[in-house]
Amino acid sequence: MADKGQFEPGYQPKVQHQEAPGWTGKMDPEPEPDHLPTAEGGKELYKAAGKLKGKKAIITGGDSGIGRSIAILFAMEGADSFIAYLPEEEEDAQETKKLVEAKGQKCYCYPTDLKDRVNCKKVIDEALKQMGGIDILINNHAYQMMVENIKDLDEDQWVHTFNTNIHPFFYLSKYALPHMKRGATIINNASINAYIGRPDLLDYTSTKGAIISFTRGLSNQFVSKGIRVNAVAPGPVWTPLIPATMNEEALKNFTAPIGRPSQPSEIATCFVFLASSDSSSISGQTIHANGGTIVSG
Repeated sequence: MADKGQFEPGYQPKVQHQEAPGWTGKMDPEPEPDHLPTAEGGKELYKAAGKLKGKKAIITGGDSGIGRSIAILFAMEGADSFIAYLPEEEEDAQETKKLVEAKGQKCYCYPTDLKDRVNCKKVIDEALKQMGGIDILINNHAYQMMVENIKDLDEDQWVHTFNTNIHPFFYLSKYALPHMKRGATIINNASINAYIGRPDLLDYTSTKGAIISFTRGLSNQFVSKGIRVNAVAPGPVWTPLIPATMNEEALKNFTAPIGRPSQPSEIATCFVFLASSDSSSISGQTIHANGGTIVSG
């Protein structure tokens, strides 16, 4: 029997491991960046409609996974991107740049460590210099590492996770907003784990809950000014973060109610929607792109 395609119900990625932060080129198979499923379980190229023509977007963690797919789909919709990523992810970033440029848009690469607030300010300054404006801020980057019990969760890991996953969302938003005009959007990448309380990712789950609250509060500050702030809460998605941070048992059970993990392209469509005027009446909300798990909130 032939192997199932990544969009077919019952598809399960091979168990595989990488060092953190993980690289796309080492994944088998590589995630799907710009195709969506057909009704038969096959795939077809994302159909663009010019929804983001002329827009300028900053995307953190834009080198791979969901961030790469966002940059590609944004390019297909007419937007340029400025992607920030860790220096060790340069190879993935250059591939993203090539894929975006193949869609006819510009992609500016900026390696940096966003745990330092000074670097967050530099991201905004450099994006303004390169693109001349900011219409969309995508806070997407994240760190996780599985630990089963709080007694084994190292305090330094707890601090590292918060310094990576939530503090830069504040700094980047604070520094970007003075340059954003009516019609601009901020979209934060949260997680299903904020709603289900995943026990073996306690620090990661806690930061994702903070992101939801940050999204709601910031929306209430700026929605009357015509700047919308929303979040996306993915479930299991096949990205480099998975083989780089999950143990064998978790990888064996890496699926969702739809019968497979989602692909980054399926999450990126939510970011296109929230970045475009199609979602003009939506702010302070979270889209649950989690493969069919029912959650409250």
